[in-house]
This record gives sequence, C-alpha cells and structure tokens, in this order.
Amino acid sequence: MTVDAVSRGGASAAPPPGSPDGAGTGPDTDAQARRLAYLTVCVPAAGFVAALLWSFRYGFTLVDGLLLGGMYLVTALGVEGGLHRFFSHRAFSARPAVTALWGVAGSMAAQGPIVFWVATHRIHHAFTDTDRDPHSPKPIGGGRLARLRGLWHGHAGWLFTVRRGNWSKHVPDLLGDRTVMRINELYFGWVLLGLAIPAALGGLLTWSVSGAVGGLLWGGLARIFLLDQVTWGVNSIGHTLGSRPHRTRDNSRNVAALAPLSVGGSWHNNHHARPSLAHNRHTFWQLDVTGAFISLLEALRLVSHVRRPRQGSRAEPRS
Repeated sequence: MTVDAVSRGGASAAPPPGSPDGAGTGPDTDAQARRLAYLTVCVPAAGFVAALLWSFRYGFTLVDGLLLGGMYLVTALGVEGGLHRFFSHRAFSARPAVTALWGVAGSMAAQGPIVFWVATHRIHHAFTDTDRDPHSPKPIGGGRLARLRGLWHGHAGWLFTVRRGNWSKHVPDLLGDRTVMRINELYFGWVLLGLAIPAALGGLLTWSVSGAVGGLLWGGLARIFLLDQVTWGVNSIGHTLGSRPHRTRDNSRNVAALAPLSVGGSWHNNHHARPSLAHNRHTFWQLDVTGAFISLLEALRLVSHVRRPRQGSRAEPRS
C-alpha cells in the first residue's frame, strides 16, 4: 500500500474517493488496515511509556504540562466537536475555513481520517449494540472472561477486526465535500503536525533540546494515548457502566467521571437519546465543554444553525 493510498483511506478507513462502491476492499485491504491499527494503538502507548521514563529521569516541567493540556484540549474538541457533533451528526453548520479547522484539529488526534471516523460512528448509531456495531462491548463467548473480552473489543480490539466494505453509503455528504476530502487525504500530515507543534513550542519556550523532546513526548505521543483511552472509554465503559436517564433501544450510559476529560462526550446516553443535538448537557450540572465552545463560536458567528432541543421537549428513544 502506498503512502498516498493510505492517506486517502487512513488507518482502518473507508474506501478512497475513487472507490465509491467499496471497490478495492477485501481480505488484503483489511489485513493492511489491521497492520496500520497496530501503529495507531502501539506507537502512542510506547510514547506514553517513554514520556514517563523521560520525566522520571529529567522531571516533568511546567512547559510539559502546559503543552499536554493545551494540545489535549485542542484535539479533544476536534474529536468531540468536530469529528463527532459536526461531521458525524451535522449538529451545526460552518463555512469552509471553520470546517477545515475542525477537521485538522480532529485529525491531529490520530484516531483516523475524517471519513473513517464518521463512517464508523454512523454505523455504530445505525446498529448500536448489535452484531453489526463495530465496537459494541457485549460479552464475547462464554465463561468468566466473556465480559472482559467484550470490554476489550469495545475499547480498542475492534480496530484490529474492523472491515471496510462499502462504507461510502454512510458518508455521501463527506465524499462530495472537497474541503473535507482534501483534509482526509492529508491525514498523516495533520498527525505529524500534531507532534511537531508541541515539539517546536517546547524547544522555543525552554530554548533547549530537552524542552523539544518533552513537548514531543507529552504534548504529542502521550497526549494521543490519553485522549485515545478517553474516547475509546466512551465506547466501552459508556455501554457497560453508568446511568440511563433516557430509555433508548441500546445500552448507552452516562459516565459522569469521564465528562471533563471527554469534554462532554461521556454523556453518552443523553447523546443516543438525541444524537442530532449540538449539546449533550440535559441538566444544569452536567459539564459539556464542547457544547459551551460551540455556543461561543455561534456568538462569534463562526458557526450557525446550532441544533438545540425545543422548549419543553423531551428526549425520545433512539438507537
């Protein structure tokens, strides 16, 4: 597989724009996708371990912490606000420049190109907690380890088994959007940018090589690893443990403890009850950083047509 071919589809991604019917997918393509999944999962994990070892030897600096927090917030908003609420559910509208920024921020999270992420998520909503759900954490097999096997599959194991046949029918709006497809094609460039920015800032802010290394490790690789665990945790924990204030057809749950780290994405039962809304907060105390950020962008007239519940409306069961 060439670099261009991979960048058009990405890790475990949908067919490239030239294959609208899923042509070119099959056992070989799935095997290539699974090999790429090892990079997606293992490289950030190795980077996180390296960051811990680096800090044990040289210390964890204020700059390291700022770069970790800053890059985490940008990419977490890119995932939850961009890849999820904007691209997957069209919960609000944005002009091409703002669309591009959402796409770049989400791509720097290194969770796959836009087309892959959106196609996977829309399939998840169409077949939630069934055998056709790409990452349902339902128990697998029998015995005492069935639930653990299901949790692992829902968390990260699905990346090694996902198949890519004929996903184009789930993302026709994206395939027809030149801005989105251009960002999708440059996916690996955005991932590298997400590593280069904290490395460069770390070096400039400390005027040292060690500052650049710390920025790369903490603001880059460790940040990717930590955000991955939170995002995947919504898939696994968010369909296993937590509260269910809304009667949905699936097993989606609200996980309050993950709300700050997921910037509001872990109000998962709320989301499955009303998936098209731009806000996941259904009561005043539920923290939804992404929803607040979208409201700020709306006030600045950078986004429009923000979907909110009607006054007095109640969430209806949704799958």
